[in-house]
Parts: sequence; structure tokens; C-alpha cells
Amino acid sequence: MRVLVMGGSQFNGYALVMELVKCGHEVTVLNRGRTAVDFPRSVRRLVADRTDHDQVRAVLGGEAFDAVQDMSAYHPADVELMIKVFEGRVGHYIFASSTVIYAPTDILPITENHPDDRGPNQNEYGLHKLLCEDILIDAWRSRGFPATIVPFSMVFGPRNILADREQRMILRLLRGRPVLIPGDGTTVGQVGHVDDQARALRMMMLQPQTFGKRYNLTGGTYQSDVGYVDTFAEVLGADADKVFIPASVMDDLWDGALVFEEGKASPVNIDIRSSDTARADADNTRRRFKLAQLVQRLAPNLHRWNRSVVFSVDRLRADIGWEPEYTLAGMVDHVHRWMVVEGLDRSLDLDFTFEDQIAAHVQRGA
Repeated sequence: MRVLVMGGSQFNGYALVMELVKCGHEVTVLNRGRTAVDFPRSVRRLVADRTDHDQVRAVLGGEAFDAVQDMSAYHPADVELMIKVFEGRVGHYIFASSTVIYAPTDILPITENHPDDRGPNQNEYGLHKLLCEDILIDAWRSRGFPATIVPFSMVFGPRNILADREQRMILRLLRGRPVLIPGDGTTVGQVGHVDDQARALRMMMLQPQTFGKRYNLTGGTYQSDVGYVDTFAEVLGADADKVFIPASVMDDLWDGALVFEEGKASPVNIDIRSSDTARADADNTRRRFKLAQLVQRLAPNLHRWNRSVVFSVDRLRADIGWEPEYTLAGMVDHVHRWMVVEGLDRSLDLDFTFEDQIAAHVQRGA
């Protein structure tokens, strides 16, 4: 099968490229060419900046593919361009969305039919993903454009460009640092392995029963915050120095009544082309995002620190027969082994100022 991957050089996209190559597909990647990647020799690489529509049309104008896997569309204009370029020349277009689109709820797990959040708490990233979805659903319903929407949630694995998630937790434990746990640690979350998710995207291709539908894509199991930390500690053979942050302190931190120095920001190698306004808003909510990395949490602009957030993947199971293979312990082991090979267990430079100040505050209060 001839497959185009839009993006493909980083985390989710790279895992997808490797999965497609492994299964014998003819893979083309299109991106800006700014990230050095050691692709298999069979992968064809096209260079274009998708914000330059004339350039994209020039590069893709004579191309046709069985499937397009779009891992780098963040704006409505991105998918509008893909429809114009490929209508009538693609068998299946798969759009990577995000579970940040869903409204908060205490009725779990969240299914694909759950209401979206387009209100004032939604950020630009989530709203733009929703607008992209709107365009694709309309194209499917009005003229049969073969689109499928796949909201990803809390992707976990080697090469994660968000080092403040699993990599930070591994370093805390390896270095004997305190691990801060919000409240009493009973809040439930969910992660999914990047390779499991790549396999789902591969299995979905040219499956007409998926056209015009949305599919949540994450792991198949859930864990409490304590269970998350304990699993890391067990896999690493480390003792977890757990510091529980009382609920009242978490509320003060979340609401800004208690503020600490944040320290140096961790690098994030992702360009979602946020507007100046969105970047200003993100600055105002950065504190909550840092709190959401104490134990890996989703969309703190929507979900409060003590709200359990999990998603159903039953539609994927039913429609394409996909099943997640990785357990949480298997995910942790995979990331740790990758970090050791890359030397990141020793060299990764993360700032722990924010956490240290919270831990000291909690311990003084005790």
C-alpha cells in the first residue's frame, strides 16, 4: 500500500513510519526537513512547509496515495488544503486529533459520542482540532471524502518530545528525588504506548467501516496516581519517596493562591503554530501544566487536578479488531531501556526547582 505520512520525523509520526515499513508498505514522508532522522532506506522523503500552500501543491500535485496519515495538522487550513490536494486521489485520509476536545465529566470512560468542549476553558490547540474535525466530517457527509478522525490521548514511549512526562518520572526515581503525588493519589488516569497506537493507525487504513467516524486511541487499562508511581518504582527497582500534597494545598496551587518559582522550562520540540494570543494565554496557565506533570495528567485547562479522566477504546476494538498490547509496566521498561541506550538516564537536564519548593512546603506543613 502506498502511504503518505504528514510529519513523520518525531514521536508518533516516527513510530508510525517504522510500523508501516515493518509491515511492507511503501512509505513517503512529507515535512519541513528540519529534523535529522535515520529513516529506513525504503522511505521516500519529500520536503515542504505545510503553511506554504503553493509549495505543498507543487510537491504533492502529481501524487496519489492509498492512504494519507496526517500527524501534523493543527489548523483548519491544514486539512482544507489536504482535501483540495487529494480529493479523488486518496483512498483514505486519517487525521490525528486529540482527546483534549472532550468536555469534563464524571461519567467514565469517555466515549466518542461524549460532548465536545468549545467553551472558554478550551485552548486554541483543542479548538483548532475540533474545527479540523468539523471540516472532515462535512467533507465525508457532503461528498464522501474518506476521512477518519483519531483523537490520541497521553502517548507514552521512547522519543517522547515531552520530556516532563515519563522521562521526568524515571529520573526522579533513579536519582532518589521525592515524587510528589496530588491529594491522596486515588485519581485515575490512562496512558497508551506509541507503538500500540501506530499499529492501530496501520490496521485502520482502507477500512471503509471507519470512514466518517471518530476513534479514541490510548491504552486499554487505567491506573491511580499511586499505581502509576508504584509501577515505575517496581520496574526500575527503586524506592519511591512519595510526598502526598494535601488537597487544600493542591487547590491553592491550582488556583494560583500559592505560587512558587517555576525554574527553567523543559524544551518542547513541537510547533503547533500557536497565535500570539494563545501563547499569552498559555503563559497564564503554565502553572497548571507543570502541576499536571507531577503525575502524568491530561488537559489541565479542562480537567481539575482531582478529576479522573479515562477513555473508551471499545469502538476501535469492535471495528478493526485492535487490542493494546503494552501494559504500563511494559511501557516503563521500554522507555527506561531507550533512555539508557541514549544516555538520557545520565545526561537529560531537567529543572526540579518547582517540585523541590512544593515538597519543602508540604514537609514544613507536616
